[in-house]
Amino acid sequence: MSADTPSGTSPHVRLRVELVVEIADPAALAGAAREQLAADAHVPDAERERVGAAVAADPAEALSYLVDPFDLVKGLPGVELAHASWGSEQRVCDMDDAGDWPDEV
Repeated sequence: MSADTPSGTSPHVRLRVELVVEIADPAALAGAAREQLAADAHVPDAERERVGAAVAADPAEALSYLVDPFDLVKGLPGVELAHASWGSEQRVCDMDDAGDWPDEV
């Protein structure tokens, strides 16, 4: 715990972010995911094949592959990412129904 953290508190903060996006061009999204996958030297060949098929078949998988939670906090002074998990799913969304969303944007 750093000297700047008040006694009795944790230096860890859970940040929750929920986004609903509209995929206007699934082919472009899948192409970007495949390009990023091809450039990623850390992905084993067997995994590359499985992920490549998933991002080609499902826009939610392509989006999940391209989004990196680290990008949300990198460059913030005094912040280090301790843990991240994320995923995506297809969702039927009525944007006219404001009941599911808080007033803040």
